[in-house]
Amino acid sequence: MSVQPDFVVVTGLSGAGRSTAAHALEDLGWFVIDNLPPSLVPGVVELVSSQGSGVKKLALVAGTQRYQEDLVPALAQLRENGSRVRVIFLDASTDVLVRRYDDTRRRHPFDEDSDSLIDAIERERIFLDPVRVEADMAIDTGDLTIHDLKARVVDAFAEELSDKLMQTTLMSFGYKHGVPRDADLVFDCRFLANPHWVPELRSSTGLSESVSDYVFSQDVAQAFVEQILSMFKVLFPAYLSEGKAYLTIAFGCTGGKHRSVAMSEFVAKAISADGREVRTRHRDIDR
Repeated sequence: MSVQPDFVVVTGLSGAGRSTAAHALEDLGWFVIDNLPPSLVPGVVELVSSQGSGVKKLALVAGTQRYQEDLVPALAQLRENGSRVRVIFLDASTDVLVRRYDDTRRRHPFDEDSDSLIDAIERERIFLDPVRVEADMAIDTGDLTIHDLKARVVDAFAEELSDKLMQTTLMSFGYKHGVPRDADLVFDCRFLANPHWVPELRSSTGLSESVSDYVFSQDVAQAFVEQILSMFKVLFPAYLSEGKAYLTIAFGCTGGKHRSVAMSEFVAKAISADGREVRTRHRDIDR
């Protein structure tokens, strides 16, 4: 009798950190196959599903050669066979990717038919759009070190998720530093009075009780939270029914230090009270 292992497919833009994510999964005990053409996926699945293979967790790292257009059909076939499949898509801004390629001096996979490195990156981004749509978890690595990216992967895969739970991350960010590319839902908190303009609060963050009290002393903040939590009661079961394992909800303010942090923490506690697995991440709190 064959046993279907768990599958993780690591994909994304060249230079965004696929190898780093793969190494993190390998350290967690996943059997990793790097740069596998999608056309070979069915054969690999058949091998690892056979009796005696001993492989229970298989990570497939898809490169960005032109055959990635076959990846979406390969994912569909995996899921049709009843396998548990999760897709990690690694992304980064074009400016970040250009810097990384300049540092490594490697050739871009789309370099041959492109006028410049920027053109190659943008062409690859368009090429991978259908794959990104299939992602269960998108990670913007632009602001992450190698250690940060490894930690994100370990955080997501170190413990198996319950079939009845969806790992939810609430993150804060500052609009002046850019909207996070890996957020599923984004909420703007700039309508709230800004603690930055209160001298005794300026040097604190939304993690402090004084800033949080200031933010939630506003009637509109309480009304905002009530509406959001009401919406989540509809959205969470719907996401779960569609098999979504990871959800990232982002709250933004101007600098990402006060309002968005306080809101993320407050909402995270409310969601946790309902028994859901919730994590917080404050992208710009130290900027």
